[in-house]
Amino acid sequence: MARYRGSLCRTCRSEGIKLFFKGDRCYTDKCGFERRGYAPGEHGQARRKHSDYGVQLREKQRLKRMFGLLETQFKNYFEKAEKQKGVTGTNLLIFLERRLDNIVYRMGFANSRAEARLLVTQNHFLVNGKKVNIPSYLVSAGDVISVKEKSRKVARIIDSMGTIARRGIPQWLELDKDHFQGVVKMLPAREDITMPIQEQLVVELYSK
Repeated sequence: MARYRGSLCRTCRSEGIKLFFKGDRCYTDKCGFERRGYAPGEHGQARRKHSDYGVQLREKQRLKRMFGLLETQFKNYFEKAEKQKGVTGTNLLIFLERRLDNIVYRMGFANSRAEARLLVTQNHFLVNGKKVNIPSYLVSAGDVISVKEKSRKVARIIDSMGTIARRGIPQWLELDKDHFQGVVKMLPAREDITMPIQEQLVVELYSK
């Protein structure tokens, strides 16, 4: 599967927001975005003018890159969101938040979504006591996500859990650090999703 292999900090600078690709490092003064918060390239500091289409495309790319998805995957989520009752943009964000790799990241078992995706595929997690190694698996309210007994000594997981206080846990999730498990108390509402994303622009883009 095609994946971006370039500089992660460069991606954040291109999108104009911090995407937290490097976990705890993004909260320190070593963060590339904090040190150079302008677009990369020779004309990175020049003022840019974007058309309406350009603004909508940028927002879609921003959201897609935030969750590490390819175009086809992302469009499939949009089509599912469009078919559901309710606001399409909100439905889209909730679908993305429900991904298992995102939940693992949000609960603090991984420093980034990319790391969470890797840990999930390596069979480190259980959902309601059953092994699940599919990053795109959609969790539901009441699901219990736990680290397998044999995986509780994995350095990446331990290191990440040691820094979760800096990031915090969303109120719709609950973490039991002592038992290496968390519960999805409820699905998030729009006000619970604090990402700096204007999802309506994505809806407008796909509606053309």
